[in-house]
Amino acid sequence: MLDREGPVPVYRQIADILHRKIKNGELRPGDPIPSEAALEAAYEIARTTARRVARELRDRGVAHTVRGEGTFVGPPGHPRAADRVPVYERIADELTGRIKHGELSPLRPIPSEKTLIQQYGVAKATVRQAVKLLRERGWVFTVAYRGTYVRERNEWPDNA
Repeated sequence: MLDREGPVPVYRQIADILHRKIKNGELRPGDPIPSEAALEAAYEIARTTARRVARELRDRGVAHTVRGEGTFVGPPGHPRAADRVPVYERIADELTGRIKHGELSPLRPIPSEKTLIQQYGVAKATVRQAVKLLRERGWVFTVAYRGTYVRERNEWPDNA
């Protein structure tokens, strides 16, 4: 339970909780630290507070951040678990599956950034990286100030 009125800042209390999980092996080297969005939801804190949690863990030398992928247990350069697919790639793969199965229709928009941020509990940069990957793979196209749309079926990648 967080003491929101005590002398220890909330971000430091949450960092202490996560640090204990690292020390007792609940979070192991290479494991992801909960995302900013997940911390916001779990502890009812602001995004800036969640960012300070990650910064505090980095300052303590127990975690490092990879832009667009998240914060992970261990020092910078520490290998992440081999079976871990970057979050943005997992999001892109799930959206590709939804396109292939007809859940997301050609020439119709994919879910908005805001929706994807809430659905996956990730930062805006992560969602943008996932959408960029979908574009690079040929599944979607973006119209400035309108959104990102599923390509027509005859334009899908050959390996579809």
